[in-house]
Amino acid sequence: MSALIDLILVPQGAEYQSVTQGARAVEMPNVKVLAVPVGLQPLRNYLYHWIHQDDFQKLHQPRIVIMGLCGSLQPVYGVGDGVIYRGCLSSQPSEKFQVCDSDFTARLQTRFPTLPLVTAWSSDRLMVTAQEKRHLGQTTGAAVVDMEGAAALEVLADTGASLAMVRVVSDDCHHDLPDITAALSLDGSLLPLPLALGLIRQPLAAARLIQGSWRGLTILRHLTTQLLTPDLEPS
Repeated sequence: MSALIDLILVPQGAEYQSVTQGARAVEMPNVKVLAVPVGLQPLRNYLYHWIHQDDFQKLHQPRIVIMGLCGSLQPVYGVGDGVIYRGCLSSQPSEKFQVCDSDFTARLQTRFPTLPLVTAWSSDRLMVTAQEKRHLGQTTGAAVVDMEGAAALEVLADTGASLAMVRVVSDDCHHDLPDITAALSLDGSLLPLPLALGLIRQPLAAARLIQGSWRGLTILRHLTTQLLTPDLEPS
């Protein structure tokens, strides 16, 4: 598996740090980890620029894994649960269901046989309330929500890249999140002051978010190490 991965894309910040820590635990110098912006439009803008750069052009039909955290839309998926994406629905009305590369995804399933194969919903905004998340899960059938998956599938679809996704749940569908929408900048970075203010205003929700994120990031680090550990037998 590890020899067939060229690149890992992961949202910048704590998620990127966890993935790089997991990657350092194995000796895989040919696999790069790239930090990308948070959010559908920021990532879309970033990738449209990136695919025309030399770093991407030098890759021949690259196999790319997107990793990171996600939120649960279904009661069956709790904090710390890892999932593999079948594909993504999107909050953009014009976009249809977009699928990950089936062969590459099947290889991920052999590496992570206990992780369920799920459909994700890619949102253009932070989903704060548990009621909203459960309603979205009921109406769409999606299992988890993120803010990047559909954009990556859209931009990379015609580049020759094979794309698969592995995420870890960091917040469930039973509790509200603190509203940190103001902390998400237009370029896909987190603004420290608005983030701190958003957490202070809702301390109980903030504590739950921090605890869930810590748990999710720990599992994300372990999954990265497992993903990049060379196969014991040739495949």
